[in-house]
Amino acid sequence: MVFCVFLCLVSVTSAHANLLDSLSNKKDGPLPVSEAYQVRVEQVGSGRVDLVWQIQPDYYLYLDKISVVPGEGLSLVDRRAAPSVTKDDPLFGQVEVYYDEARLNLLIGSTDGRDSGEIEVTYQGCWEGGICYPPVTETLALAGLSSSAGLQWDDAGAGESGAMPPKSAGTSEQDQFAELLRGASLWVVLGAFFLAGLALSLTPCVFPMIPILSGIIVGHGHRMTTPRAFMLSLVYVLAMALTYTLAGIVVGLFGANVQAALQNVWVIAVFAGLFVALALSMFGFYELQMPRWLQTRVTEASAHQKGGSLSGVAVMGVLSALIVGPCMAAPLAGALIYIGQAGDPVLGGLALFVLSLGMGVPLLVVGASAGRLLPRAGAWMEGVKAAFGVVLLLMAVWMLDRVVPTQVSMALAGIILVVSAVYLNVFERLGDHAGGWHRLWKGVGLVLLVYGAALLIGVLAGGRSLVYPLQGLAANGAAVDVKQGNARTSLDFVTVTRLSQLEPLLAQARRDGQPVMLDFYADWCVSCIELEYVTFADPGVQERLASFKLIKVDVTANDEDSKALNRRYQVFGPPVLLFHDINGQERPEMTMVGVIEPERFLSTIASL
Repeated sequence: MVFCVFLCLVSVTSAHANLLDSLSNKKDGPLPVSEAYQVRVEQVGSGRVDLVWQIQPDYYLYLDKISVVPGEGLSLVDRRAAPSVTKDDPLFGQVEVYYDEARLNLLIGSTDGRDSGEIEVTYQGCWEGGICYPPVTETLALAGLSSSAGLQWDDAGAGESGAMPPKSAGTSEQDQFAELLRGASLWVVLGAFFLAGLALSLTPCVFPMIPILSGIIVGHGHRMTTPRAFMLSLVYVLAMALTYTLAGIVVGLFGANVQAALQNVWVIAVFAGLFVALALSMFGFYELQMPRWLQTRVTEASAHQKGGSLSGVAVMGVLSALIVGPCMAAPLAGALIYIGQAGDPVLGGLALFVLSLGMGVPLLVVGASAGRLLPRAGAWMEGVKAAFGVVLLLMAVWMLDRVVPTQVSMALAGIILVVSAVYLNVFERLGDHAGGWHRLWKGVGLVLLVYGAALLIGVLAGGRSLVYPLQGLAANGAAVDVKQGNARTSLDFVTVTRLSQLEPLLAQARRDGQPVMLDFYADWCVSCIELEYVTFADPGVQERLASFKLIKVDVTANDEDSKALNRRYQVFGPPVLLFHDINGQERPEMTMVGVIEPERFLSTIASL
């Protein structure tokens, strides 16, 4: 026992001696930050520079605390970091750090023709003796720059430290897709984008196209066969994919958001009117067909009158691609970034086309299935056509919801559902010998009646949601909950539509040491609404964002102010989430495009 106590005393004494020796070797304690970390710029090539930090012994630099902000007229095309070391840091936990030397390889180009400029570099490190420095920001001069268009990595060396890894751990998902286009083989690129398209096909971006295509097929009635249905579906998908590809190339090369440009009241109203016309033909009011003189010419050109049908389907595919969807997502943003930076519309366009084909696979399956499953004749067919007519009317309301007040959409949807319930004989008594199908359809009619009535009552009660129509009735109860301290946590966004509104908010957040989240949003963006219902409604996300300055960047108008905001942050279309840390520095590696699951969202912003 005495021997054990003796050993413990010796160990403690030895530890204190080592600490004193360590401190004695550093006569004045920790070095000034300018001596501990000395940063310099190395010009590697045109538009390519290395940032190099010489780090003193017993000091280290955090990888994720390094940020680079290009000055006026410059653009940060890409960045690569040298391999780092994993450290169990007492302050931040498991982190990536550098000892002795840190190196960051940058692609920086000019956006206005200049060959020189400045960048603002922020970094932070610690001393092993137990001292951590506050973040340091330095302005560094650059020269020998060229246009940012076409800048890309080459494989001929990467500075003194050797080859860089393909991407640092903090790279955003859309940047990873852009890097895939730059470095991988053609078949790997096309395969990856096709799989990404399949994943996107399960999102609400593609769902609205299903009733459009199904309505076209059903409209042909008993004449439809499975091969014919598959052919119509294929033409629809190919037209959608080709249009989407061409529009994406235009966006990537010129920054002109074609889809956003068509989200104005007149285009939406015309397209909604087309849905109404299709719906009325389903109800038997008339039959949509080409003028007789045109039918005659088509008949002369082909014994089968397929030309008119296929051309009409192709037109619907084009309109669907531009107006109905699809939505912005990381693979799409990556392809647009690549097209814009590398100036290579061929490979970028191929990736977009294959992505669109992947998104169209469910449409091909649904279209071909409809040709096999639809009844061939009789009252059944008329009932199916009427059901699709109702769906098309609701699609028209869904389109109009982008450009009219929500109350109008609620009222229209409520009227359609109530009238549909009447046609399903919901108010008539079932006979004693009614079959199972009659009972099923009456049950469906009751559901439509209840929801339609809820929409109409919700409008009168001040409701503003197609999903929660009776929220207006619960307003008094919510007020009572607020008085009792039981109000549900919600996110408090500040909405801006111009850069002049955004900049003071960012400056104030920087002074307050508050992280910032920018939510690029538009009324016509389907995924933006989904983001609010899926991600922002999560209690964990709401709790984590309570300390953030939340700014909703509304680009619905797609005017010059909206385009300036998009250019400022290199956003091709909503939804996009961008972040600034507590020092006001942008964190591009955290950028999220599309709808993000709450778990991945929380893990991404954990370091903020």
